[in-house]
Amino acid sequence: MSSTEVVTRFAPSPTGHLHIGGARSALFCWAYAKRMGGRFMLRIEDTDAARSSDESARGIMEDLAWLGIEWDDGPRLDLPGGRVIGAHARDIEGGYFQARRVNIYNREIERLVQSGHAYPAFEGSEELDAQRKAATAAKQTYRYPRPADITPGVFNADRWDRAQRGEAHVVRFVAPHEEILVADRVLGDVRIAPGELDDFVLRKADGFPTYHFAVVCDDELMGVTHVLRAQEHLANTPRHVALQRALGFRTPEYGHMPLIFNLDKSKMSKRDKAKAARAALKSALQKDPSLSPVTLAAGMGADSSQVAAFIAGENDSLDIAARAGAYLGITLPEIEVADFRANGYVPSAITNYLALLGWNPGVKTPDGKDLEKFDMPYLAAHFSLERIGKTNSVFDRVKLASFNQDALAAMSDAEFAQGWLAWMRTYRPQEAARLAGDGSPARMERFTLLAGAVKARAKTYADALRPAGFALCDDDGYTFDPAAVKKNLHADDGKGLSLLRALRPALATLEDWSPGPIHAAIEAFAGAHALPNIGGIAQPLRVALAGVAVSPPLGETLTILGKDSTLARIDRCLASAG
Repeated sequence: MSSTEVVTRFAPSPTGHLHIGGARSALFCWAYAKRMGGRFMLRIEDTDAARSSDESARGIMEDLAWLGIEWDDGPRLDLPGGRVIGAHARDIEGGYFQARRVNIYNREIERLVQSGHAYPAFEGSEELDAQRKAATAAKQTYRYPRPADITPGVFNADRWDRAQRGEAHVVRFVAPHEEILVADRVLGDVRIAPGELDDFVLRKADGFPTYHFAVVCDDELMGVTHVLRAQEHLANTPRHVALQRALGFRTPEYGHMPLIFNLDKSKMSKRDKAKAARAALKSALQKDPSLSPVTLAAGMGADSSQVAAFIAGENDSLDIAARAGAYLGITLPEIEVADFRANGYVPSAITNYLALLGWNPGVKTPDGKDLEKFDMPYLAAHFSLERIGKTNSVFDRVKLASFNQDALAAMSDAEFAQGWLAWMRTYRPQEAARLAGDGSPARMERFTLLAGAVKARAKTYADALRPAGFALCDDDGYTFDPAAVKKNLHADDGKGLSLLRALRPALATLEDWSPGPIHAAIEAFAGAHALPNIGGIAQPLRVALAGVAVSPPLGETLTILGKDSTLARIDRCLASAG
């Protein structure tokens, strides 16, 4: 790495799935590194041993890889098909997981203690709690009181000896009494007055570093030149700058990006899922007096006491929220990248939309509108810190769905079929088996025809299953919508039924069972029966085949079902509705 090479980093904690806001931060870090010809680093901040997991770390890496945000430096990730990310990462002492770098942090801790910029502190939790309660009683803001035997810049050998002998302790920073300037590339200069910083903890009692200390050490030792992160981290930055001064480290260039909020200006949070599920459960209880938390819990396969507490707002269990969503058939708000993947979004639409949350290319289209549709190479070629806004962004799921629909519509039928089937095999395996079977050429030809028929109406891959519902059920596995039957079959003295009976033999004698000949036969039938258009027979036929008056184009619908199923469904409809 040259001394002038730009190095950005994304450093998530592996305590759950990748939040969509974190994905935006990673995207901007990636784009700036690519724009400047530098390197983008992934670092896993897993020093919270109780909450971190290897499973979450891998999930975050897989989500980033799915989005196309690949790291130059970071852990190695082996993906199906032989794809590898991080295979040529720089060799970093201790690697890219913080939990494996504890010896490095201890070395730097000792250096700070020896220079009088840090010290062991031995107060227990009870003593600290008593201090906080006293401050609260006095209506004062609590600040840890620096011990009388600590002098800035002077090594306290007695305290260090006690710590070395194994006495329980934390290590605290000797906060400087001076102004701290944060030169922010997005927000401008941010100044912290002398005395605002307290003696915060650098190493916890369990021997692991705090976030503040580890991140400062890692950014220096890994050569990070630019730290781009959400504005919620701005309050931490003065601490980091003070630590960098004490350690003799460089101060990277900082850029704190706008936050992402819901349409109602609330912060996007996992609790949004719990709120939506709770509202749906309460609504179900109000609409159906026979329901209770006990019966709901039984249907959800959950503990009744936990469900009752969830409905009462006493917990925000994501497990119960997910079970409620599945049981009630509702889609919970997408908050994490995994949610969007499961609901059938494509990565190009997500990265395109995320790029517009806090940044814009400042380019007009030929019709004078702001350029909004672009791909990752365009973002990498044009991204700049100067065009990051200062105001918070609003996450509009309707607009994202529109972006996704446009991305799906731009695919060829074969591309859509391939992506749709891959999604189904992961998230809806039963539907994949039903529609594509063994993947034989004949089944795939019919599946691609179905994909092309539903693509135009699909906002997501999940959405595409709705118009494909006719192909997902057995010939006797669907019901006839009463309103559709009344309007399209029984109205005008049963005209629709009569036409359907007359159409049946015409279809039975058709030899070329493919979209073009089928459509031509239906048109010929409409002409022979003096219908003003094919709608007069098309709607009764749709009701017979799908139970409702909505389906993909009839030529494709009948081809996908096959001749035998088509005739069997017409016969069933005639027997049921006649």
